[in-house]
Amino acid sequence: MARKSSAAEPAVSKPPVPQREIRRAQVDMNFENQSLLVPLFGQFDANLVQIENRLGVFISARGDTLHIEGPEDSVARARDVLQALYDRLSQGQDLDAGAIESVIAMSNEPTLDGIVNGEKDVPPIMIRTRRKTIVPRSHMQASYMQQLAHDDVIFALGPAGTGKTYVAVAQAVSQLITGSVQRLILSRPAVEAGERLGFLPGDMKDKVDPYLRPLYDALYDCMPPEQVERRIESGEIEIAPIAFMRGRTLSDAFVILDEAQNTTREQMKMFLTRFGQNSRMVVCGDPKQVDIPGGDRMSGLADAVARLEDVEGIGVTRFTRADVVRHPIVGRIVEAYEGPDA
Repeated sequence: MARKSSAAEPAVSKPPVPQREIRRAQVDMNFENQSLLVPLFGQFDANLVQIENRLGVFISARGDTLHIEGPEDSVARARDVLQALYDRLSQGQDLDAGAIESVIAMSNEPTLDGIVNGEKDVPPIMIRTRRKTIVPRSHMQASYMQQLAHDDVIFALGPAGTGKTYVAVAQAVSQLITGSVQRLILSRPAVEAGERLGFLPGDMKDKVDPYLRPLYDALYDCMPPEQVERRIESGEIEIAPIAFMRGRTLSDAFVILDEAQNTTREQMKMFLTRFGQNSRMVVCGDPKQVDIPGGDRMSGLADAVARLEDVEGIGVTRFTRADVVRHPIVGRIVEAYEGPDA
């Protein structure tokens, strides 16, 4: 939402931020000692998946050859990381998710020697979870997945049905499975369209669970239900209203705030400042569906995007009705409500 300008100062539209051209590249790696490939790749290729998720590349294995594709710098980093991990195994050291994460963190200056540039056969962008592999279903979803792999804080704006929350949950589940993060925290503001929490039966959990149900649905689609329940009981997965975030520091966590258009500016500031070490935060919402009580209150989502869009490490993806990936009628419904007569 744009800030109001005074009568003496006409509104000036902000020029678009120029996008840096991303050069794509690919490289093949061969390893002499094939007995080290099993611990290098990890069980069910978990180590390769962790590197894919953290660096935004695609890695395919054929025999003793690894093929890496993606943005040039990321391909170079992935190649350097894999070589460093192979060297550790050659020296008798063990690998775990923490060791891989530390090697990735130390690979900020990639060696570009031997990296082949090329735009042909652009690699698929994907997110792997226990139950399925998610691939982008629109150009904007592809860009969104790349941001989820690179930026620390991502704002995903747009109408229902564009996959904002679903893709974010899939990325979070993938990183939890590979050990890139230790916790998955999903949150929504408990703002209702018509009812009041106090009038609902049951204890606090019974009152807020209906508002968090879409987050449960996305989790069950990416992970077997028994694993979801077990991880919730152990605290690895936490689903709670935004008010429960106050006073905490969310480290080693993938944090998702859904329906963020219904936060106030104070709530959004509180939530964003919970960010901790080795964490990633995704804020999803539809700026045109604000249900904050008292219609004159500004949405915390619109305020945060206006303040932070140009800050380093923060990405913004704007979906439109053209990106709706549910049933085609959903796109037509959105268009009818957002048309010129809306």
